[in-house]
Amino acid sequence: MIELKTMLLFGLGGQEVLLIALVVLLLFGGAKIPELMKGLGKGVKSFKDGMKEIDDETKKIDE
Repeated sequence: MIELKTMLLFGLGGQEVLLIALVVLLLFGGAKIPELMKGLGKGVKSFKDGMKEIDDETKKIDE
């Protein structure tokens, strides 16, 4: 699920992560969570693509 390093980075332990997951489940329900995760994944992919594009442009400028 979430690596230990990531949890320590944000200062969250196992109980806090479980509580957050429970609150999300109560707020959105079981049917909406896959849709939320799909949207989150698309957002992260778009962000990474944008960062790669910026890196490519800066490399072109340096040449």
